Formats: sequence, C-alpha cells, structure tokens
Amino acid sequence: MTTQPLKAQAAAADNDTIPVDPEQLRRATLASSVGSALEYYDFYIYGLASALIFSPLFFSPLGPTGGLIASFATYGVGFAARPFGGLIFGYIGDRFGRKQVLLLTIGLMGTASFCIGLLPTHAQAGMLGAVLLVILRIIQGLGAGAEQAGATTLISEVAPRRRRGFFAALPFVGIQVGTLLGAGTFALMGLAHPEVLTGWLWRVPFLASAILIAIAIYIRLKLKETPVFQELEKHKDVTRNPLGVLWRTSRKNVLIGIGLRMGENGNSTIYSTLLVGFMAAKGGIFEGDKFIGPVGLLIAAGFSAIMVVAFGALSDRVGRVKVYRYGALFQLLFAFPAFYLISLGNVTLVWIVMTVGIALGVQSMLGPQCALLPELFGSTHRFTGVAMSREISAVFAGGIAPFVGALLLGLTHQSWMVLAGYSLVLAGISFAATFATPETVGRDLMLTEDA
Repeated sequence: MTTQPLKAQAAAADNDTIPVDPEQLRRATLASSVGSALEYYDFYIYGLASALIFSPLFFSPLGPTGGLIASFATYGVGFAARPFGGLIFGYIGDRFGRKQVLLLTIGLMGTASFCIGLLPTHAQAGMLGAVLLVILRIIQGLGAGAEQAGATTLISEVAPRRRRGFFAALPFVGIQVGTLLGAGTFALMGLAHPEVLTGWLWRVPFLASAILIAIAIYIRLKLKETPVFQELEKHKDVTRNPLGVLWRTSRKNVLIGIGLRMGENGNSTIYSTLLVGFMAAKGGIFEGDKFIGPVGLLIAAGFSAIMVVAFGALSDRVGRVKVYRYGALFQLLFAFPAFYLISLGNVTLVWIVMTVGIALGVQSMLGPQCALLPELFGSTHRFTGVAMSREISAVFAGGIAPFVGALLLGLTHQSWMVLAGYSLVLAGISFAATFATPETVGRDLMLTEDA
C-alpha cells in the first residue's frame, strides 16, 4: 500500500513518464466510448427485455412468476460467463496488447446481440428458442467480460496523470449513451400494441446493434497500442503468465476491487433491471405498465452522462478513495427512503428517485472507479487485474441481483423493503472496502508493482 501523501502524489502527476499523444487520446476516448455504448445498449435492452417481454416469449409454460425468474436467470448466465471472458481476454490484453482485445470483444458482443433478434420464440419452436437464448447470452457475456476492463485500461494508459480521473471517466459517457439508446428504444416500444411488441417489434433493438458494431470496429482499427504496453515490449517486460503474477502478487487488490464494485454495479442493476420488473410485474406498483421504468432510466441516463465525468474529475482533486467512500455512504443512507418513496406509486417521485439513485449514488462510485481500478495494478498484469476485479464482482453484484431479487420479492409478496435492504447491503460492502483501498492519485502506470 502506498504511503505517499495525496498532495505529494498530485504534485508528482505533473511529471508524466508516459508521453501524451493528443490524437491517440482522442481516438482512445472515442473508441472506448462507442464500445461502452454498445455494451450498455446490449446490457439495457437485454435487461429490460428480461424484465418486460422475455417471459411470455420464451418461458410461457412456467407462468408469470416462474417465467420472470427464468428470464432473469438467463440474464444472470451472461454475468456468470463474464469472469471467464475477463480471464481469457485479460491474458490476451497483457500478453499481446490492449488493442487486440478491444476488437475481439466488440465482435463477440455485437454478433451475439444481433443473433438474439433472430431467435424463434416458444410459440414457434418450443424450448429451442430458450436454449439458443442462453447460448447467445453466454457468448455475449464472454465478450462483455473484458470490454470495460479494456476501455478503462486503454484510456488510463494514454491519459495525462494529473487529469486521469477526468479522461478515464469520459468513455463511460458511452454507458449513458447506451442506456439512453436502450431505455429510449423500450420507452417508445412501450407505446406499441402488446401484440405488435411480442410479435416482431421486440427484435428490432437487437438487430439494430449491428450499426454500433460497425462504427466501433471502424474506429478501433485506427487505434495504436498504448505507450505502457509499447514500453513493456521494448524492454521485454511483457509477462508470459499475467494470471500467475496476479495470483502471486495481487490477490488483496483484486478483493478490494471486487468489494468496491459491489455497491456500484449491484445498485446499477437493481435500479435498471430489478426495479423495472418489480414495478411492472403482476401485483406490482404499476402492474402491466412497460413505459414508466424505461422513461425513468432515460431521465437518469441524461444526468448520469454529466455526473460520471464530474465525479471522475473531482477524484483528481480530492482523491479517488474519498469520493468513492462518500458515494457509497450516500447510496447506503438513501436505500430505504428511496424505495419507500417508490412504493407510494407516484410516477414523478419514481423518476426522481431513479435519477438520484443512478446519477448521484451509482455515478459517485463509478466516476472515481474508472481510474482507480487500473491504478491498483502493475503494468504487466493490469488488464487481467482490472478484468478479474470487475467481472467476478459482476457475477455477485449485478448478475444474481435480478434473479435473487425476483425470488425474494415472490417470497415476500412484492415487498419494497427487499429492494431497499438489498441496495443497502451492497452499498455497505463498498463503503467498508474503501477503508482497505490505497489512494492512487498520480500513480505512475509504468510501474510493474501494485499500488
């Protein structure tokens, strides 16, 4: 753990050992942003489809509750695949370069999403459609398992040290763009007649992902390798076994990364998927309404695009850990008031709560996290370290949240207190993790040892 005072680290950031290429920085930001947009477009259209329409399309024999649980289980399968994708592509990224991975992951994610739009439903082919849905979700998860790790590693390694928090957060505006596209699409689709929606219209968002794939691949083909990896190659410091190095030297920092992500990723999923399904489900606050949840996400995404960068920039000034800690504390304290207000059934209140929870609660952790995770790990195993931290936590935070939440809601007759308690526990884990996290502002990313 570093013992260098925060002010000394910030001052040291003025002496960059990594040369900053403005053109490469611009391209890296754009390439990462488009990839993030595609990942979260996929994330939201699949999550919203799981909450709103996959149950009758693929799992109709199981009934409304059983179908919703099965639908959320397929959502979780994608998260279960993500650590394996992080492991495979993390190795490739640390062994052969960051750029190669970003091309592979975007291809896998995009192809899987496009093919989901071609699947036969239960009415057309029985359980075959559900089986193929699970397979494609696994492929989608493998690609997503290294996409964000690649984006954060790439942009952190090309950004100037003293503004790394700001630049590392910029690609995550792509997350909000993807959210806007995904939630906006479903908000518009909610206006359609139910028979049209479940007949053919549900396929359109998945097929439309082909546009983002083409744009992302075109931009990423023009990228250069990061200066950090170029230096590793130049001095023959590229490790042949990044996972082995990670296991020997970085287990503590991986655990810290997992803990930090629980409140951010878990609450993001609770608000964006579980809450939407909870409100629209049979017996829910807005039973059968497929419009209110997506519109709330749309509003929240607009504010989040600004707030994630603001919190990233703030972490450059006051420290990553301090911003993260107070963000987790806010989410923790907000949990019960938030879901109580939602339970009152006032649409305006629901949208306000969703916006505050996502734009302030989640983004106050995600903003500093963008630079913090890459800064935790040494250059020889950074990609693998970030990928493992992000994707193991994604299984236990975001992946199982809809499934476990739907199960608990069923057992408690749709009690809002389940969601509040779940949100509080996840935020509490991240809050506790900040006390074991080293401050990393101004860290030299050429260093091979961990923070």
